[in-house]
Amino acid sequence: MDFDAIRKLIDTLIEKQIDEFELEEEGRRIRIKRGGLQPAAGIHLVAGAVPAVNPMAPPASPGGGAAEEAGLVTVTSPIVGTYYESPSPGAPEFVRSGDAVEMGQVLCIIEAMKLMNEIEAEINGVVVRKLVTNGQPVEFGQALLLLRPRA
Repeated sequence: MDFDAIRKLIDTLIEKQIDEFELEEEGRRIRIKRGGLQPAAGIHLVAGAVPAVNPMAPPASPGGGAAEEAGLVTVTSPIVGTYYESPSPGAPEFVRSGDAVEMGQVLCIIEAMKLMNEIEAEINGVVVRKLVTNGQPVEFGQALLLLRPRA
């Protein structure tokens, strides 16, 4: 399914007021979900497996491997888009430096082509530092946050 077909599908779902839709085609899965102004709000697009590392992306931190050496986990952007730290303007941030996070907890949103993609924690940890600012454009594989793992 090409990007134009996905865009038309989303327009149709919005027009018909369908809140959730899932399609599997040729080994790729697309899930679209709409909601209100809660932290899980937005439209989500998940298409197949997204590589966790982009060899063309700049290093996560100056010095290349400082995050790994310190035992920190770098959360990276799975797509090109715009970074948002809260579900809507004026709403509290999903997380702040020093916050404990659980696996599956929403850390931020990357908006791409009017699709709001929630970025979730893949580990239990503590937010050490945000590496981007609200509203900043981000690249595929760009480091967004540093987490310190915890049991």
